[in-house]
Amino acid sequence: MVSTKPVIFVVEPFGGSIRWHNPSLPLIYWDDYAVTRGDGIFESILIRDGQAANIERHAQRFRTSAEALGLPEPIIESWISATNAAIEEFGDGEGKCTWTYSRGRASTGLPTAWVAIQPIADDVLAQRDNGVRVMLSERGWSFPSELPAKTLNYAATMATLRLARDRGFDDVIFTDPYEGHVLEGATSTVVTVKGDKLRTPYDDTILPGTTQAALFEYAESQGYRCKQKVLDVDYLLDADSVWLVSSIRVAARVRRLGEHKLKAPDNEQEIRSLIDTAMSAN
Repeated sequence: MVSTKPVIFVVEPFGGSIRWHNPSLPLIYWDDYAVTRGDGIFESILIRDGQAANIERHAQRFRTSAEALGLPEPIIESWISATNAAIEEFGDGEGKCTWTYSRGRASTGLPTAWVAIQPIADDVLAQRDNGVRVMLSERGWSFPSELPAKTLNYAATMATLRLARDRGFDDVIFTDPYEGHVLEGATSTVVTVKGDKLRTPYDDTILPGTTQAALFEYAESQGYRCKQKVLDVDYLLDADSVWLVSSIRVAARVRRLGEHKLKAPDNEQEIRSLIDTAMSAN
């Protein structure tokens, strides 16, 4: 039985204790920096058949993000304990688990931290099956390359996504405003397939993708040649297929890129299986 309501566990960031929180009651105060500044970090983790997928990579990126923002080092064992407790209450099946770690209240200076699991949205599941129409957009902001972090401040990204949807697209791929090369999706990593070659864009402003890393590790064991590479839009158009990979949606094939319709490759199911198995193997 899968819960239809969110399951929330609060994590005490210093002592490491955890406690269940009623999802019908408030959790965040008015002066929490997560609300007033978007000052904090998060990780989205796929829950599948009672397990948190790719958890070690998520935990490492969570540590890196906390260090980048000068947050107290997270006690990962507590976050995993909270995740396991939430999974037990959530039940079997797929869910979206989010670790959220805010700088906390301005009035106390104490961080706020919690784990939540909720059912995966229907539109996300539909994009897995049907693919996505993607708008190209220059990205006019970036986090310092020496301090990669998955931060809560997604306002500009969400605004671009709303614009894309107003124009009939499902998602966005950002490009560098100066060189024009491909960067990443709004909430995903770009992966191309051409023969036995898997490529993902290289740029020092791109946040490393946990799903892409799991995919490349597994794909290489299956005989694929995987590499980060500076990619332009023409490279995407010339590929056999283009995918947006991420923790919760897992894999969505790009079926339209700007005004260009991308045909489904003959090996679409093979690539889907490759990505799906990579998530289960890590």
